[in-house]
Amino acid sequence: MWKPSKSLMDKITHYSTFPATGVSLRQMVQFGQNPSQGTLFRGAQFLSEELPIRLAHRVKELNQLPDGLNEMPSIQKVANWYAQSFEEITELTKPKLSKEIRDKLINGGRMNGAQTLPATTQNPDVVPGTYRSSPWQNGNGNGNGNSKKGIRRYYASVDEGTHWPPEIVDYNNRFTKLLQTIKHRHDPVVTTMAMGINEYKRQKQRMQIDNSIQSFLDRFYMSRIGIRMLIGQHVALNSMPENDDEYVGIICTRTNVKDLAQEAIENARFVCEDYYGLFDAPKVQLVCRPDLHFMYVPGHLSHMLFETLKNSLRAVVETHGSDSEDFPPIKVIVADGKEDITIKVSDEGGGIPRSAIPLVWTYMYTTVEATPSIEPDFNKSDFKAPMAGFGYGLPISRLYARYFGGDLKLISMEGYGTDVYLHLNRLSSSSEPLQ
Repeated sequence: MWKPSKSLMDKITHYSTFPATGVSLRQMVQFGQNPSQGTLFRGAQFLSEELPIRLAHRVKELNQLPDGLNEMPSIQKVANWYAQSFEEITELTKPKLSKEIRDKLINGGRMNGAQTLPATTQNPDVVPGTYRSSPWQNGNGNGNGNSKKGIRRYYASVDEGTHWPPEIVDYNNRFTKLLQTIKHRHDPVVTTMAMGINEYKRQKQRMQIDNSIQSFLDRFYMSRIGIRMLIGQHVALNSMPENDDEYVGIICTRTNVKDLAQEAIENARFVCEDYYGLFDAPKVQLVCRPDLHFMYVPGHLSHMLFETLKNSLRAVVETHGSDSEDFPPIKVIVADGKEDITIKVSDEGGGIPRSAIPLVWTYMYTTVEATPSIEPDFNKSDFKAPMAGFGYGLPISRLYARYFGGDLKLISMEGYGTDVYLHLNRLSSSSEPLQ
């Protein structure tokens, strides 16, 4: 099994003193439109500096977790994955470029009158500092957005008219291949972390996790979303078909909300029917303008809608009984505002007691009596339990919503039902909440 050396851990400690650089959805789209090999190389340069910093923060935090949590075998396994990925990125051989090519890379956009990318704005739904890189840092760029140490920018496009040398094309290919390897290695991180929390709870004989571990998991999973977003976007840009007008990497500039919602409804109802052995799951009524489009990552929106609908379907079936012949319908209403697109999911599933609502956002909290066993390779791509039982659906969905400036809120009437409000920021300029 791979183990980090002392010199590598010293290097990771050094990198962890630098703050992460937040990127907005709009910056990613403006950067990635019609990218040249030079543009992709600048993107690879940015990621080769940015990803090690984000990975280093996570390794340091995993190794400093309190109360013996850092000693759990599964937590150590995740820390080693992050350290190994850090090592591979920092040791990838960079090309030797002529002064002429270096000047074109640095000045290419400016010489052609191209605008630099606009700055990101503060995420409106997240309290500053909530997801700062690490809670133990003081004065070393703790990610509050004000540090001048190690400032990096997500680069603007570089002149397309240049003939780029084969060294740049080769580096782009090698870097992209490495990112794919890292993404695959980190696929089972969420499930492995869940195993680590279970190991900790068993050893300490605890039913729930405390607030400090909850806050750590929020930061950790939010960082993971950011790392996977940057990797996924860069890999997609390097393999993007020439004639796709709607997609820039994995971002769809005209995401159709009604189509995605309809797909999530069908998937959630299918899973519900399969899980409970129903002939017909509760109906879902969708109210949405058919031509409602906005710029977003369809995969993120599908995940959030699927998890939210799955919870509502389960509540309705278990409240009214799986042998019921007439379930009350779930209503999905999509509102189109200037700042937000808001999706409300309303069910008549009996609601949640007010005392239990804070627990809904707690990792590993579930109302299922027997939590299904977690296999290391279970659903590697994301944490979608077949129907319920892991307590990850809502907390992770809220992080996806907050990642691009939205939020997920829940209002419940005990004895009747629950309304979940999914706010999606359509302005696309807010920074990732990593700072």
